[in-house]
Amino acid sequence: MSSEHHTRRWLSPAANAAVMLVGALIGIYGVTQFLRNSVAVIAPDLARAVGLSAGDLGLLSSVYFFAFALAQLPVGIALDRFGPRRVLIVCAGIMLLGCLAFAAASSSAGLIVGRTLMGLGGSSAFMASLAIYARRFPPGQFATLTGLQYGIGSIGSLFATAPLAFAAATIGWRESFVVVAAVTLAAGVLVAVVVKDDPPAPGESRRETIGEAVYGIVEVLRTPSVGRLFLMHLAAYSSFALFVGLWGGPYLSHNYGFGLKERGELLLIPALAQIAGAFLWGPADRIFGRYKPPTLLGAGLTALMLTLLALAGAPPVPLLIAWMVVFGALAFTPPLIAHGKSLFPPHLVGRGLTLFNMGTMGGVFLTQAASGLVIDLFPVVDGRYPLLAYRCVFLLQATFVLVAMAAYLGARETRPS
Repeated sequence: MSSEHHTRRWLSPAANAAVMLVGALIGIYGVTQFLRNSVAVIAPDLARAVGLSAGDLGLLSSVYFFAFALAQLPVGIALDRFGPRRVLIVCAGIMLLGCLAFAAASSSAGLIVGRTLMGLGGSSAFMASLAIYARRFPPGQFATLTGLQYGIGSIGSLFATAPLAFAAATIGWRESFVVVAAVTLAAGVLVAVVVKDDPPAPGESRRETIGEAVYGIVEVLRTPSVGRLFLMHLAAYSSFALFVGLWGGPYLSHNYGFGLKERGELLLIPALAQIAGAFLWGPADRIFGRYKPPTLLGAGLTALMLTLLALAGAPPVPLLIAWMVVFGALAFTPPLIAHGKSLFPPHLVGRGLTLFNMGTMGGVFLTQAASGLVIDLFPVVDGRYPLLAYRCVFLLQATFVLVAMAAYLGARETRPS
């Protein structure tokens, strides 16, 4: 009887609606995860096909994150003013156009246009999902839902490793992005069907004025500790994206001689570890009873792992694989996001979270673009950059994380509900 009762509860309309809602949000987010990390495994092939230097590759990968970051404050206003559903549908259309433009590009400029559209289109997927979770679920479940969104959605980044390498080798990277465009269309249609905007609360206006929306941004910027958390957002995800999203492929190619297939298989390892790590870090705030300890732990271990790789240079492959597992599992973003969300009243959550997401993506843009310039300082020998170039990049990123940690130490602590 209890089992039947449990089944009926699980199959209730409310439960089904919740599962479908979370599934649709994770689906569209998974597409953005693929796109943001889709350069690394095919980077050497893009460089040969279009004649890209390390600086060009850094710009090509990072322009996605620049466009993404640039869109965050407008996205935050749009989420609070028009609702997540409309924003997600429009952004899915832009993302689809970006995939097609990238597939059709015959020059670096065309590739950059495609990546820019991908970034603009992907700019709302995560924050729109978090805004929905913040409004429709109890506060104590927010970090766990964030971990689910981040963890399951990161399966998209898995497809940017070995599966993309296989597809590029089989049908070509251009044709692969046409397939991604079709997947994006399907994800957008699912969002349009499943996601519903919240009705206005009793006595609440459906939309605020533009002036009120802009003043809301000012309120967000005035919130204590926002700057300290913003700096941590700049450094956190950019560390993972620096290796898995951009330089992991060239590093493996130039220092180990691995081809497309081997690069894809190896970069799959930290991507898988990131998914597992997201589930582990999701409830970390409730385990610690605070937000700062798990965030500082994750950041400290990230800086340590980057430093170890910088010192080791090109360790034996078994040690490199072990490093990838640990480094990928340091997905400490959920408690950091939950900490930021706790700083804002409900009517500012959308803008507050998008401000921090602007920091996350802006950090990737800055580190990827800057690292490309750093690597270009070193001479190219037989079409390869020296190991020292990569070691310098990893060490500089570790230093950046340590600076962010020092600032974050002074942030105001709050406790999970």
